[in-house]
Amino acid sequence: MKALNMCDVTVRYPDTDRAALDEVTFEIDRGEIMLILGARGAGKSTLCMLTNGLIPHAVSCSLTGKVEIFGREVSEHTVAEHSVKVGIVFQEPENQLFCMSVEEEVAFGPENLAVERDELVDRVERALEIVGLKGYNEKPPSSLSGGQRQRLAIAAALSMQPEMLVLDEPTYALDPVGRIELYTLLADLKRKHDMTVVIAGRDAEEAADYADRVALFKRGRLVRVGTPEELLTVPDELRNIGVPPLQVSEISEAIRLKIHEFECRDITVEGLVSHAARTIENRRAAR
Repeated sequence: MKALNMCDVTVRYPDTDRAALDEVTFEIDRGEIMLILGARGAGKSTLCMLTNGLIPHAVSCSLTGKVEIFGREVSEHTVAEHSVKVGIVFQEPENQLFCMSVEEEVAFGPENLAVERDELVDRVERALEIVGLKGYNEKPPSSLSGGQRQRLAIAAALSMQPEMLVLDEPTYALDPVGRIELYTLLADLKRKHDMTVVIAGRDAEEAADYADRVALFKRGRLVRVGTPEELLTVPDELRNIGVPPLQVSEISEAIRLKIHEFECRDITVEGLVSHAARTIENRRAAR
């Protein structure tokens, strides 16, 4: 069973000239980290809202095609029912935070499921520990840094014990250190808890090291799906969808202009350096 299965899905918002998603067939495997890349207007946020039933239940739009979340047809179950399967964190996490304390924020979802007190306390403490906010229980969310608020929003989602976590533009307003901390946390969720993670964004620089697969979207259409090594090492693939190429792939491209036989499919600096050294050594040996 797939975490997400979409077949010929089209989503159109009222009074728009084109579909937000246009005949998209797409799937996400259980336990993988899927990176969804595209420029503004690519359909990333629309896809994220499909994963937990906000579309079609809470957002005004037309939906055709089939969408299944862990085998359940999205239109046949409520947002509340989907919320125990899928947690979603939006671009600006502070818009999701409305309680007076960190503890209350994380407890809000399970409380609405009528979770018993002992289990509720356990869920809150466990979620805060996972995201590195243990001991912050009484602090108001407004006192936290941007990265901490992002992690608090993730903790609030984790307290619902979902099987999939979806993040829409999660590195918005985070500094480089905060981005690395976030992706490390997401990798730990996959490794330690076998969680499916979906990351939607416009920048692949840090996320490339953590993703199992990458999906490229442009103007509502799915362009291509593949591994980071297949898609992110070809700068033209990303330029085509309006996303900045990886720095390491641009360096590879520059080397290839000088050494035509050079071909590197590694997304790490270490791999690029090693491959370049071997290529130079082989050229010297062939002389």
